[in-house]
Amino acid sequence: MMMDALGDVLWAFLPYITIAVFILGHVYKYATDQYGWSSKSSEILDRRWLGVGSQLFHWGLLIVFLGHIIGLLVPPSITLAMGITDEEYHRIAIILGGASGLAAYVGVWILLLRRSLINRVRATSDASDFLVLALLVVVMSLGLYNTLYYDIFIHPFDYRTTIGAWVMSVLTLHANPNYMTNVPISFQLHIVSTYALFLVWPFTRLVHMWSYPIFYLKRAWILYRGQETSEVVANA
Repeated sequence: MMMDALGDVLWAFLPYITIAVFILGHVYKYATDQYGWSSKSSEILDRRWLGVGSQLFHWGLLIVFLGHIIGLLVPPSITLAMGITDEEYHRIAIILGGASGLAAYVGVWILLLRRSLINRVRATSDASDFLVLALLVVVMSLGLYNTLYYDIFIHPFDYRTTIGAWVMSVLTLHANPNYMTNVPISFQLHIVSTYALFLVWPFTRLVHMWSYPIFYLKRAWILYRGQETSEVVANA
């Protein structure tokens, strides 16, 4: 009985609480602190670590995000109709998802170490900056474990007809916890840690994603020149 109640909380109530906080939190943030609607760039303090870490993290995460959209929202019947068997889909998901996930994972660790070890960057950081990076590390660690270890060395898990079906039930406002009954604990922890990330999202620097056009990743540098010296400092 207690497990049923916990399942209802985790898979029928928390999703909607998380969605409500995510949406209303962004509305509140925009209404009360539009100046905080930015990434608070620290590139002028250090750009070598940021250049590598940011590129790996953002491009890797973009591919991972698109993979999640396809995996969770596109029914298996559609990919089968396209001539992609379940085995082929699973192989592509592991190779592409694993590679992009590793890139994003290396990137987020570089960003975390940069913020922790470089004094000038650490001095301009607050607790929410470290919280976000720590949560990202947890979410990505579990995701990579599921993709590169559980699916390969333990047993391939059909998340499309379980987690994917649960996500669709949540989005259609008929959340069905039964889909999550036999989902491995590592996959469940991945989802719960994602809840935590989405709950703090509106109150951290992650809000800059909504004003972060994709061409930013390849735009030209902005050059800042000192008035008394000819030194050029590159800053994005």
